[in-house]
Amino acid sequence: MTVRLKSFVAITFALMVAGCAGNTHDLLNKTTVAVPASAIAATHEIFVATTRRKATKDPRQVFDGDRSPTTSFARVDVTVPASHQVGAIERAKGSASSNPANDFTAKDVTYYEGAPQFAKAVGADIAMRGDRALVFVHGFNNGFDDGIYRLTQIVHDTKYPGTPVLFSWASSAKTTGYLYDKDSANAARDDLEATLRMLAKTKVKSIDIIAHSMGTWLTMEALRQLAITGDRDLDGKLGYVILASPDIDVDVFKKQMIRYGKPNKPFAILLSGDDRALRLSGFLSGAKPRVGDYGNAADLASYGVSVVDLSKLKSGDRLNHAKFADNPVLVQLLGDRLRTPAGLASDEPNPTQLNNLGEGLGKAVGSVAEIVITTPFKVLTIATGG
Repeated sequence: MTVRLKSFVAITFALMVAGCAGNTHDLLNKTTVAVPASAIAATHEIFVATTRRKATKDPRQVFDGDRSPTTSFARVDVTVPASHQVGAIERAKGSASSNPANDFTAKDVTYYEGAPQFAKAVGADIAMRGDRALVFVHGFNNGFDDGIYRLTQIVHDTKYPGTPVLFSWASSAKTTGYLYDKDSANAARDDLEATLRMLAKTKVKSIDIIAHSMGTWLTMEALRQLAITGDRDLDGKLGYVILASPDIDVDVFKKQMIRYGKPNKPFAILLSGDDRALRLSGFLSGAKPRVGDYGNAADLASYGVSVVDLSKLKSGDRLNHAKFADNPVLVQLLGDRLRTPAGLASDEPNPTQLNNLGEGLGKAVGSVAEIVITTPFKVLTIATGG
């Protein structure tokens, strides 16, 4: 067995273990567990646009992995336990009911008849929360529940001040579903574009985007489509674009960026040389390098983006594929950035400010590592511990 094949087998096994660790993808509980209000840190209202079909075989999943020809809209209210640790998603194991005192718990789901009703509801929330929205696009092998809980964790841990919107495309949530997922992402391009345009028609001032893994391909395609129509920045309302662990062929990404053009607002790629999930993706794609583990940051930065190398940071999962959300240092650095509206932020981070913040956070969590940021103009190194 060749070294390359052994690596493929090992990574595939790790993915299977990670994907079947007792998660049934049920979002709603069979029973309600009552807990005192003091056990709940916060309740977050997550607005949803999805190309998934409504779950019929198991309604507790809410939306399943089958594709819908149209976009559906909903809102899910999720509680976060007071015992929550930054970077973690505390969940009940298997089919056990969530205990809100210990676990992230979805307590209510509101369905909207169509886009006009959803636009009215999300627009009102945006106006109430300060005219900003954060759109999260999940990655490969994600159930509807995974996206809901990940966005809840991101919003809670970063203290994002605006309205959270999950764009949930029809991932099969199976480790064997890579090709199905890729086709599902392709099929959702127009839906994501329409969702972004819908948000731009509200009173929102800034639409920030965080996309992960295969969701970055979908996001880049939607942005490319916007550029083709001459409205690449949503009439000035597009804010931060953060592509975490991008599962995109490097050559394809370069062509996407050429069509999109050099960004006017902060546009960041978060990559890591030890991302094992992207090694598998590269294997399946004919050993073509993926953006998320590409070794030439300066090459990517030449297209007008900032490249953040997280290789020296630890991850909460064995695949090193979700550092952007599960590493406490990075989550809090990300939150510090996101709380400043993109229109007021500089493409050139202040190295002194970032180092001071990184050192403080590093000492708090016991992390000693470095983050390297490559911009079109310079390379910055942030110490995250001392």
